[in-house]
Amino acid sequence: MNPKGTKATPASEGSKVLVQNKKARFNYNVVETFEAGIVLTGAEIKSVRLGGVSLNEAYIVPDKNELFLINAHIKPYQFDTDPKYNPTRRRKLLMHRQEIDKLRGRVEAKGFTLVPTKLYLKRGLAKIEVALAKGKAAPDKRTTIKDREGKREAERAMKESKR
Repeated sequence: MNPKGTKATPASEGSKVLVQNKKARFNYNVVETFEAGIVLTGAEIKSVRLGGVSLNEAYIVPDKNELFLINAHIKPYQFDTDPKYNPTRRRKLLMHRQEIDKLRGRVEAKGFTLVPTKLYLKRGLAKIEVALAKGKAAPDKRTTIKDREGKREAERAMKESKR
């Protein structure tokens, strides 16, 4: 928390965004976001720092009193010698117990989904932004595409009018 008592965004504290899950905002309506730490091995954090991460097919599941990141692909570090490395293994997320209980309750009771939206470094530590979201139906996705196209056309028209 910053001095004003509000949650700080990743960009406001000098962090470096390494990867974003752009499909998450297209496929889901994001209700709320949370910040979580992620447990990585030494070779994994080195690979993350080099940008060898993909969150496209990743999701988060609550298991007992913990949260796990499933199906996130972290490329093997080039100088690692572990032959049994699994790039899509389950990775534990670190959050306060009250936040985990809140998220688990919302996911189980109301049909929400937990989706990773960003992976970034904050003060040298890997953090992941967890979004509490509901899936969009196909008509909602078409509306999103139409809105995006309309914005692009409006911006083009504004550029043309300034010339």
